[in-house]
Amino acid sequence: MLESVQAEVMMSFLVSEELSFRIPVELRYEMRDPYAVRMTFHLPGDAPVTWAFGRELLLDGLGRPSGDGDVHVSPAEPDNLSDVHIRLQVGGDRALFRAGAAPLVAFLDRTDKLVPLGQERALGEFEVHLEEALGRILAEEQSAG
Repeated sequence: MLESVQAEVMMSFLVSEELSFRIPVELRYEMRDPYAVRMTFHLPGDAPVTWAFGRELLLDGLGRPSGDGDVHVSPAEPDNLSDVHIRLQVGGDRALFRAGAAPLVAFLDRTDKLVPLGQERALGEFEVHLEEALGRILAEEQSAG
Protein backbone atom coordinates (compact mmCIF):
# COMPACT_ATOMS: atom_id res chain seq x y z
CA MET A 1 0.00 0.00 0.00
CA LEU A 2 1.22 3.49 -0.86
CA GLU A 3 2.20 5.29 2.35
CA SER A 4 3.75 8.52 1.07
CA VAL A 5 3.59 11.03 -1.75
CA GLN A 6 6.62 12.85 -3.14
CA ALA A 7 7.13 15.51 -5.78
CA GLU A 8 9.92 17.78 -6.90
CA VAL A 9 9.01 21.37 -7.67
CA MET A 10 11.26 24.11 -8.98
CA MET A 11 10.93 27.28 -6.91
CA SER A 12 12.54 30.69 -7.09
CA PHE A 13 14.55 31.65 -4.03
CA LEU A 14 14.00 35.42 -3.83
CA VAL A 15 17.19 36.81 -2.30
CA SER A 16 16.25 40.43 -3.07
CA GLU A 17 14.13 42.34 -5.58
CA GLU A 18 17.01 42.12 -8.04
CA LEU A 19 18.33 38.63 -7.30
CA SER A 20 16.62 35.25 -7.38
CA PHE A 21 17.57 31.78 -8.48
CA ARG A 22 15.71 28.55 -9.17
CA ILE A 23 16.18 25.62 -6.84
CA PRO A 24 14.68 22.13 -6.64
CA VAL A 25 12.39 21.60 -3.66
CA GLU A 26 11.28 18.13 -2.62
CA LEU A 27 7.73 17.88 -1.28
CA ARG A 28 6.87 14.89 0.88
CA TYR A 29 3.71 13.73 2.62
CA GLU A 30 3.52 10.60 4.77
CA MET A 31 0.55 8.69 6.16
CA ARG A 32 2.37 8.25 9.47
CA ASP A 33 2.22 12.06 9.94
CA PRO A 34 -0.99 12.94 8.09
CA TYR A 35 -1.29 16.58 9.18
CA ALA A 36 2.11 17.70 7.87
CA VAL A 37 3.91 18.25 4.61
CA ARG A 38 7.67 18.50 4.39
CA MET A 39 9.61 20.69 2.01
CA THR A 40 13.30 20.03 1.55
CA PHE A 41 15.12 22.97 -0.01
CA HIS A 42 18.31 22.24 -1.91
CA LEU A 43 20.21 25.55 -1.75
CA PRO A 44 23.47 25.76 -3.70
CA GLY A 45 26.50 25.32 -1.46
CA ASP A 46 24.43 24.37 1.62
CA ALA A 47 23.16 21.14 3.08
CA PRO A 48 19.47 20.50 2.28
CA VAL A 49 17.08 22.13 4.73
CA THR A 50 13.72 20.52 5.58
CA TRP A 51 10.71 22.36 6.92
CA ALA A 52 7.59 20.60 8.19
CA PHE A 53 4.29 22.42 8.48
CA GLY A 54 0.57 21.82 8.20
CA ARG A 55 -0.85 20.46 4.98
CA GLU A 56 -3.89 22.66 5.56
CA LEU A 57 -1.65 25.76 5.79
CA LEU A 58 -0.26 25.03 2.33
CA LEU A 59 -3.75 24.46 0.95
CA ASP A 60 -5.17 27.63 2.53
CA GLY A 61 -2.21 29.71 1.34
CA LEU A 62 -2.96 28.94 -2.30
CA GLY A 63 -5.99 31.23 -2.16
CA ARG A 64 -5.36 33.69 0.67
CA PRO A 65 -2.57 34.76 3.03
CA SER A 66 -2.17 32.06 5.70
CA GLY A 67 0.13 31.30 8.61
CA ASP A 68 0.84 33.05 11.87
CA GLY A 69 4.12 31.46 12.92
CA ASP A 70 7.41 30.75 11.17
CA VAL A 71 5.70 29.71 7.92
CA HIS A 72 3.52 31.99 5.80
CA VAL A 73 1.97 31.00 2.48
CA SER A 74 0.07 33.41 0.25
CA PRO A 75 -0.76 34.15 -3.38
CA ALA A 76 2.12 36.13 -4.91
CA GLU A 77 -0.40 38.65 -6.26
CA PRO A 78 -3.87 39.18 -4.74
CA ASP A 79 -5.71 39.08 -8.10
CA ASN A 80 -3.66 36.27 -9.65
CA LEU A 81 -3.57 32.83 -8.05
CA SER A 82 -1.01 31.34 -10.46
CA ASP A 83 2.01 31.80 -8.14
CA VAL A 84 2.47 31.38 -4.40
CA HIS A 85 4.93 32.94 -1.95
CA ILE A 86 6.26 30.77 0.87
CA ARG A 87 8.04 32.73 3.59
CA LEU A 88 10.05 30.88 6.22
CA GLN A 89 11.43 32.60 9.28
CA VAL A 90 13.81 31.62 12.07
CA GLY A 91 14.39 34.42 14.53
CA GLY A 92 15.32 37.45 12.44
CA ASP A 93 16.33 35.38 9.40
CA ARG A 94 13.82 35.06 6.58
CA ALA A 95 13.74 33.22 3.29
CA LEU A 96 11.19 33.90 0.57
CA PHE A 97 10.32 31.42 -2.19
CA ARG A 98 8.00 31.72 -5.17
CA ALA A 99 6.38 28.64 -6.68
CA GLY A 100 3.79 27.97 -9.31
CA ALA A 101 0.47 27.07 -7.71
CA ALA A 102 -0.27 24.29 -10.24
CA PRO A 103 2.42 21.81 -9.06
CA LEU A 104 1.48 22.48 -5.43
CA VAL A 105 -2.19 21.82 -6.21
CA ALA A 106 -1.22 18.59 -8.01
CA PHE A 107 0.84 17.49 -4.98
CA LEU A 108 -1.97 18.33 -2.54
CA ASP A 109 -4.44 16.45 -4.73
CA ARG A 110 -2.24 13.36 -4.51
CA THR A 111 -2.02 13.71 -0.70
CA ASP A 112 -5.82 13.98 -0.56
CA LYS A 113 -6.13 10.71 -2.47
CA LEU A 114 -3.85 9.06 0.12
CA VAL A 115 -5.50 10.65 3.19
CA PRO A 116 -8.57 12.80 2.46
CA LEU A 117 -8.45 16.20 4.13
CA GLY A 118 -10.41 16.00 7.37
CA GLN A 119 -9.89 12.24 7.67
CA GLU A 120 -6.47 12.39 9.35
CA ARG A 121 -7.86 11.37 12.76
CA ALA A 122 -9.27 8.18 11.22
CA LEU A 123 -5.71 6.87 11.06
CA GLY A 124 -5.56 5.19 14.46
CA GLU A 125 -1.87 4.52 13.95
CA PHE A 126 -1.24 8.27 13.87
CA GLU A 127 -2.85 8.78 17.27
CA VAL A 128 -0.67 6.05 18.74
CA HIS A 129 2.49 7.67 17.33
CA LEU A 130 1.54 11.32 17.85
CA GLU A 131 4.28 11.98 20.39
CA GLU A 132 6.87 10.35 18.13
CA ALA A 133 5.71 12.42 15.14
CA LEU A 134 5.86 15.67 17.10
CA GLY A 135 9.33 14.77 18.32
CA ARG A 136 10.49 14.24 14.72
CA ILE A 137 9.03 17.60 13.62
CA LEU A 138 10.68 19.43 16.50
CA ALA A 139 14.01 17.71 15.82
CA GLU A 140 13.80 18.69 12.12
CA GLU A 141 13.00 22.30 13.02
CA GLN A 142 15.91 22.47 15.48
CA SER A 143 18.33 21.03 12.94
CA ALA A 144 17.05 23.50 10.32
CA GLY A 145 17.75 26.43 12.66
